[in-house]
Amino acid sequence: MAEIIQKDGTWAFDGDALRLTPGRDKNVSLLRKTLGELVVPLGALAGISFEQGRRAGRLRLRLRDGADPLLHATGGRLTEPDDPYQLIVESDRYGVAEYFVDEVREALLLDQVPATPVTEFLLPGPAVPLSVSAGDGTATFDGERVRLEWNWKTEDAKAAAGIRTLPLTDLAAVEWLPAAGLDNGHLRFTVHNAPSKAPAKYDPHSVELWGFKKDPLMALVAAAVQARLPHPARTAAVDVRKALGTRPETPSLPVAPVEDGHDALLRRLRELGELRRTGVLTDEEFTLAKQAILKRM
Repeated sequence: MAEIIQKDGTWAFDGDALRLTPGRDKNVSLLRKTLGELVVPLGALAGISFEQGRRAGRLRLRLRDGADPLLHATGGRLTEPDDPYQLIVESDRYGVAEYFVDEVREALLLDQVPATPVTEFLLPGPAVPLSVSAGDGTATFDGERVRLEWNWKTEDAKAAAGIRTLPLTDLAAVEWLPAAGLDNGHLRFTVHNAPSKAPAKYDPHSVELWGFKKDPLMALVAAAVQARLPHPARTAAVDVRKALGTRPETPSLPVAPVEDGHDALLRRLRELGELRRTGVLTDEEFTLAKQAILKRM
């Protein structure tokens, strides 16, 4: 058992999982306090590191791509104070932090845990029911449906549409984007067969965010929904199979358009290779998909 206790939180490792508990210090972010304790299975980890500083250091966990719905829904946009996979370490505890890192790394090595992406979520996401008020509305999720209610700051045309109730089965994707500079953020829900490109200010399936204290809590709503949607890796595989089934002799794949350039096609090749490596695509499906992309190049 390895454990490190700090004002910022407590991390404990029992050989099978890490238990991350946020601290009660006033500097601990509202998001981390609301999210509460996280249990991260060893198999979800891609690595761990410790960075020393003059006054304080920082422990960092790196999760395997696709393991955590929160990281996927936020697209790596959480700030350091809101990131639950970082822990501030006081200088007099550097030795404990280094020991903690060694213990986790040894377990990863002994269990031969790969650092590669996964095809299913290994963390459950935030608990539901969950309700957050921020920006121009309130988003509530009970595990089966999303409810969007508007406040007095909502654009008139958007508020006129009234309360929106979106069953989980109607949703294709969810995205949280923080406000940055003069650009507002959003919590956006993409509905099957009805994607919207309208700004969040006018989109009845989006909550507009302006950069206030509670904005990061909308990321928890996004993560709770994401955890219950089909995993993105499997969705990508289904898209490939549908395309291959349409025209087996000359597959029509959902690859990046020509104007996106050579780099986009290379990136698509790498994504397909990862789907084959993780067993989502068969060798035959990968070969057909690869041939289609090479034709575009």
